[in-house]
Amino acid sequence: MVGRRFDHRLVLLAVMAAPLCAASAPQPPGAIVQLGADVAQGRPLALHIGGRVVTNGTAPNMRYQRQWPGTYLEARFRGPAVDLAVGPGDVSLRITVDGRAPIALVRPAVARYRIAAPGTGDHRIRVDVVSESQAGPTSFGGLFAPLGTTPLAPPPPRRRQIEFIGDSHTVGYGNTATTTDCTQDQVWGTTDTPHGPAGITAAHYDADYQINAISGRGIVRNYDGFAAPTMPQAYPYALLDGKTPERSTGWHPQVVVFALGTNDFSTKLKLGERWATRDALHADYERTYAAFVRQARQRYPGAFVLLWATDLANGEIAREASLVAANLRQAGDRRIAFVEVDGLHFTGCHGHPDLADDRTIAATLERVIDAQPRVWDRHK
Repeated sequence: MVGRRFDHRLVLLAVMAAPLCAASAPQPPGAIVQLGADVAQGRPLALHIGGRVVTNGTAPNMRYQRQWPGTYLEARFRGPAVDLAVGPGDVSLRITVDGRAPIALVRPAVARYRIAAPGTGDHRIRVDVVSESQAGPTSFGGLFAPLGTTPLAPPPPRRRQIEFIGDSHTVGYGNTATTTDCTQDQVWGTTDTPHGPAGITAAHYDADYQINAISGRGIVRNYDGFAAPTMPQAYPYALLDGKTPERSTGWHPQVVVFALGTNDFSTKLKLGERWATRDALHADYERTYAAFVRQARQRYPGAFVLLWATDLANGEIAREASLVAANLRQAGDRRIAFVEVDGLHFTGCHGHPDLADDRTIAATLERVIDAQPRVWDRHK
């Protein structure tokens, strides 16, 4: 469940390459069994999906491809079990049934997995992607009702919607780590996006969310100047391929939260970068960030837009982000605000916010959002 801290001491109950008889036998609630290829597929469950997802095909052969962080699937069923089809790509999942303790499924093989429910009544399942997927997209084949299970109507979309646009601080990069010294595989394994500031804030408001964030990316400059699309360049696409356009339907967030600038300013300019001075970098950042926010305003004209930043880099990040918000307000946008978040400990991987920091960030965002009049009224 998004609002519950995941206990990494939980035992992973997935039984790899289990025989058909094991899948057919009664399983304890929450048990996950990998199915054999000869098991009947079952009827597809209708899904409520959070995040940017590209769909291909038609039921029961629908494929859901995703790459931006924080994707989640929700469905309802009646019966003792439900099947999850996992496609290619490294992914770390947390699966909850009826709000019980989450079960981890980490780097699962391409297969279908049977998930036991607590009893034969009506149930709700949620599958959260907790890992970042910069290396490539991952996919699902959906959820299915095996023999003895009946698909039910999916949970309806939530009335509240929030979009988060940011970098590693929004992703939840290495936020569950117990040390700041991490290998890249440890970063991947300790990143928990639903328990980052975006997931916590959304859970507080019972809001659907999109988390459109990429670790290491900035507004005009990526971390240490490395070459890759910046966030404004990557944002228009449903995948991080620069060619699959984003076409979400029914997405009209009342709140849009930006957190960008850490990667633009946390390292020194190097010889050969296109900004001759720090002042030139500031001017480019301010101009491009303002244009990016104006694009969001055109897309979501009634939304409340909130920019936030930490006090890192001797306050440079916060000063620049606050200037962007102030200039936009001066230009006539009255539904925009900036907040600086301080008092963080940064004990996650590579000096990133940890779980306690993420709660502090979320509480700060919630305080600003709650101060806005009628912020959750439907605006399109």
